[in-house]
Amino acid sequence: MSSISIKTTDLGDAAPAHLPRPALAVIAALFCGYLAVGMPLPVIPLFVHDKLGFSSLVVGLVIGIQFLATVLTRGYAGRVTDQLGGKKAALQGAAFSALGGLLYLVAALPSFSPATSLAIIIAGRLAAGLGESQFVTGYVSWSIASVGPQRAGMSMSWTGIAMFAALAVGAPIGMSLYQSFGVQAVMIACIVAPLFAALIASRATSYASPVGDRLPFYRVIRQIWREGMGLMLQGIGLSGLTAFASLYFSARGWGHAGLVMTAFGIGFIFVRLVLGQLPDRIGGYRVALWSLGVEAIGQVMLWGAQNELMALGGALVTGLGCALVFPALGVEALKRVLPANRGSAMGAFVAFLDIAYGLAGPSAGLVASRFGYASVYLFGAAGAITGAALILVNRRTTA
Repeated sequence: MSSISIKTTDLGDAAPAHLPRPALAVIAALFCGYLAVGMPLPVIPLFVHDKLGFSSLVVGLVIGIQFLATVLTRGYAGRVTDQLGGKKAALQGAAFSALGGLLYLVAALPSFSPATSLAIIIAGRLAAGLGESQFVTGYVSWSIASVGPQRAGMSMSWTGIAMFAALAVGAPIGMSLYQSFGVQAVMIACIVAPLFAALIASRATSYASPVGDRLPFYRVIRQIWREGMGLMLQGIGLSGLTAFASLYFSARGWGHAGLVMTAFGIGFIFVRLVLGQLPDRIGGYRVALWSLGVEAIGQVMLWGAQNELMALGGALVTGLGCALVFPALGVEALKRVLPANRGSAMGAFVAFLDIAYGLAGPSAGLVASRFGYASVYLFGAAGAITGAALILVNRRTTA
């Protein structure tokens, strides 16, 4: 891989040296910003379904529409990152994320009709999606720039830990705030978290993007679409957890729905901490293949769960499987692009996950409406198995 040439116009006469580990401030800011994604996940489905009275299909659309905004703005986020650096993208994303929380808060006001509240919630999801596309692309690229491309897999593991730790912690925090203080408390927290993340990020060291020819976004997509498709198929299972776990547990008469994402996060973070450097050491395709197989097992456990403990176990195993898919396929995606296009490559790569969430939410809603909530996880298992088959094909064509 080509060596990095760092712009010095943004950083003075000398660029900061690469770190042995991702910058702590970047990881901490990403964690705080992603709390605004995790906290409303178990709450918005209950608010839309139970308080506003809309169907499971509408719940899936509301959850999935955020990812329409992210996928449509990943190209912009990648350009901002490549041209101005990850810090700029992260700070812009925090502002839009806080706007999303503000719209959630307005939607929860009792003076509005259910239809009006739903429309404002959707606007909030779109704003939050625009924010997420920028701060995730910015932070992931910023973290990679802080350690250099030779540690890209480790960097993506650390940023993933921050994101899913925020999901694991944010979901029960959101449920606790909802049950104790009402939906307004959750939405206020969704405003505060990204603003605090911006405060941390504003004080962190910048790392400029590599110089060189920058390709149009569509050409970057053409170079990394194989890895993106594998990531997209992995995302079906996670989408089912985030959108329908609370309704699944409620339908079965089980408590502690907020612990689903906690169980997922425990498995996810454990693998990232113990095996986070594996994609850099043995290759991304090999790691991704085994990971998708484990994810499929976890989804089958959720589908066939006879009690709450088995369902939480399925969420844990799903987390074990999902943990290294992103860094494993991300390492392979970065090998396909020139250094100056890494921000756009990360934006395009994550866009495939946005597509998964955007399509899987409504699709899983249809599956749940027809076959019950458990069938959502059989759908997720099928996605993981298909992803594993695609990786086998990729390995043969690139060998």
